[in-house]
Amino acid sequence: MPLYEHVFISRQDLSTAQAESLVEHFSTVLADNGGSVVDSEYWGVKTMAYKINKNRKGHYAFLKTDAPSSAIQEMERLMRLHDDVMRILTIKVDGHSEGPSVQMQKRDERDARRERR
Repeated sequence: MPLYEHVFISRQDLSTAQAESLVEHFSTVLADNGGSVVDSEYWGVKTMAYKINKNRKGHYAFLKTDAPSSAIQEMERLMRLHDDVMRILTIKVDGHSEGPSVQMQKRDERDARRERR
């Protein structure tokens, strides 16, 4: 099956638990349509470059999936209809990279720098 990476931004006024439950919800949508989530990461609340729907910040989530295109299309359709999801981005990749994403690596580097002080 093809491999995909998804990033979606949800509204800033959601709690962390609600934002993480969106990841679980869309994971079950993929599983119901014959796909699977290889890995998922919650990146936290980040400031965006410009306002989207009068929001300056948003909850970012990242999914690595292995699913047929019909499952991806259904998940994207439900994301577009969901009121809490502001933006989505889906990219087809040749292979998933091992370990955490670049966003999570940056966080680990910052923690290491603070310890040296």
